[in-house]
Amino acid sequence: MSSDHPNARPEPTEETTPPSGVELIIRPRRRDLGGFEVARVLPHAKKRMVGPFIFLDEMGPAAFAPGEGIDVRPHPHIGLATVTYLFDGEIRHRDSLGFDQIIRPGDVNWMIAGRGVTHSERTDPSLREAGHRLHGIQSWVALPENAERVRPEFHHHAGDGLPDFETKGARMRVIAGRAFGQTSPVNTFSPMFYVHAEAPAGAEVQLPDDYSERAFYVVDGRLSVNGTTCGAGELLVVETGAAPRIQARTDSRIMLLGGDPVGPRLIWWNFVGSSERLIDEAKTNWSDAAGAGFKGTAFALPPGETEFIPLP
Repeated sequence: MSSDHPNARPEPTEETTPPSGVELIIRPRRRDLGGFEVARVLPHAKKRMVGPFIFLDEMGPAAFAPGEGIDVRPHPHIGLATVTYLFDGEIRHRDSLGFDQIIRPGDVNWMIAGRGVTHSERTDPSLREAGHRLHGIQSWVALPENAERVRPEFHHHAGDGLPDFETKGARMRVIAGRAFGQTSPVNTFSPMFYVHAEAPAGAEVQLPDDYSERAFYVVDGRLSVNGTTCGAGELLVVETGAAPRIQARTDSRIMLLGGDPVGPRLIWWNFVGSSERLIDEAKTNWSDAAGAGFKGTAFALPPGETEFIPLP
């Protein structure tokens, strides 16, 4: 989805003393976007990135009455890969590469923006008519410098094609990257992991130990982390080399994420880059494309779309 602030400004959160082995606890600020609630987790004032993850939003949970839904108009991205992962509901993705894809719970939409792509995210008319619920996580993964300007691509991966296994009573699904000896089919560009864990009460949740930056976000439930209780809506950034004991006190849903750093990144609106030059070029290209009606320009609109979000 599109960032709602040009500079994706990190938001302050209440300070909490973290348990041993945990560097920082981030509590996102939730916004009501007209009946649709979003929680901004990253970037944060004290933690801009975790591995290559530079942006993390929890969407919902939200209930839409018949006739209502989301309409994120076409907007551009550069320098990142977006991943949409749902627990409930559906989103229809359309992009300037010509892909028109419904994403459902457990599936992965992986869009590599590279040198530039445009996409929209909407509620499909059939679902809008009936009313529905929506809950999920949207994240941006910064591309390493040698891949910032790659040709844009889009890949859809059905949930049943992702590694899915059980360990210590918790069910794990590797969304992207490599973790616990399992590798997702998603085409990543730097060492990273992104895992969906479902942990019934009493189960233990492990973190991969072969990455320098790691964190986990509690979507639902309550956890004991080295004896300290943590709950839904908290991102815990783990200290390098630490192995905190994480146990579910109630049935819990957790997202594990991280990887090796890709270097400092600038983020402005929906653009991510290793230099101001790349960001400024993207600004100019989007303004020029809008002024030219998206004909023969660096950015195009998805087929069938006529609206777009102007440059802030």
